Amino acid sequence: MFDVLVIGAGHAGIEAAAAAARMGANTCLVTMDLSRAGSMPCNPSVGGPAKGIVVREIDALGGVMPRAADATALQFKMLNTSKGPGVQCLRVQSDKLAYSRWMAAFLKQQPHLTVVENRVESLDIEEGAVRGAICRDGTRLCARTVVVTSGTYMQSVVLKGHTATPSGPDGQPASEGLSESLRNAGLRTFRLKTGTPPRVLADSVDLSFGQEQTGSAEFLHFSDDTRPEDVLGPDEQESCTLIWTRPETHRIIREHLTDSAMYSGLVRGKGPRYCPSIEDKLVRFADKERHQLFLEPESRDLDTLYIQGFSTSMPEDVQEQMVHSLPGLEHAVIEKYAYAIEYDAIDPLQLRPSLETRAVSGLFTAGQVNGTSGYEEAAGQGLMAGI
Repeated sequence: MFDVLVIGAGHAGIEAAAAAARMGANTCLVTMDLSRAGSMPCNPSVGGPAKGIVVREIDALGGVMPRAADATALQFKMLNTSKGPGVQCLRVQSDKLAYSRWMAAFLKQQPHLTVVENRVESLDIEEGAVRGAICRDGTRLCARTVVVTSGTYMQSVVLKGHTATPSGPDGQPASEGLSESLRNAGLRTFRLKTGTPPRVLADSVDLSFGQEQTGSAEFLHFSDDTRPEDVLGPDEQESCTLIWTRPETHRIIREHLTDSAMYSGLVRGKGPRYCPSIEDKLVRFADKERHQLFLEPESRDLDTLYIQGFSTSMPEDVQEQMVHSLPGLEHAVIEKYAYAIEYDAIDPLQLRPSLETRAVSGLFTAGQVNGTSGYEEAAGQGLMAGI
């Protein structure tokens, strides 16, 4: 019998499990694949506008994300330095593979924490109180409290063009029984949608067409425990590159707007307001002649660039045209096509301020399953749910 059972090792799950374990609770974290702990299927970064302060707050409460972000950063950059201090913020470009390795190693050595690799299919609920969870292979994990941090995996469907494929992020298996278990317990769910852009091979891109974006020269960090020798120096950091869309890019997107899963009627879920797809930008901001994009390295172990700001759910052949219309990417090789993902989320109006559900005693939810936006907000909720 565990004191706390955390389902999912994303950014919310890591903080929930670590916080409970740090407080001395006998804690279990169950995840499908520990090597993907704290995975970054979307933007490989931590911090930025409205988010950097959340990371600092997590550090103040003893959380894990700030230390991992500092230790695995490819670049440290203070944004909006030409403006007032109220909008200046720290952002790190993360090595997403190193970040997952750091988190997996941390979880393995955390006292009072047991990590189980399995897939939860349903919750064990009796008389309005949670008793644990049941895994796909029949394993029963008993616990006094449960924190569900299933991210975008519940009944998730990957959308490209006119096709919908049951799948989690990055081709991972979807969680098929958990949302039904929650509904049977009296919780309301609804559909949400998010998306990610294409990744291209770095050596197939001519970066001379863009503006180099280097890191900040001074010692920057999220965690007060980080020392200068713990992070990359200014000369060791990776650069990003700023480019803009062209009129040809906009023409291609407009001509194929009905091929996008967003505009073909395939998407039923609501999308995030702060990071619309490129086709959504063209529709909502039709007066803009161009949109800025950032080419960002994903990891020193990968030869891939993330096209920030170019999220789309277009068919793959249209994505080829879109990418090749961008400056310096005329001959780019797409290593991974963009997609939208739709998933079940919990109506957060059913939660107490502690993030415990009102319908089921001892059951908490945190992160993207509650409709959060970004890794940082998910981590912050996970921390509070774990506490």
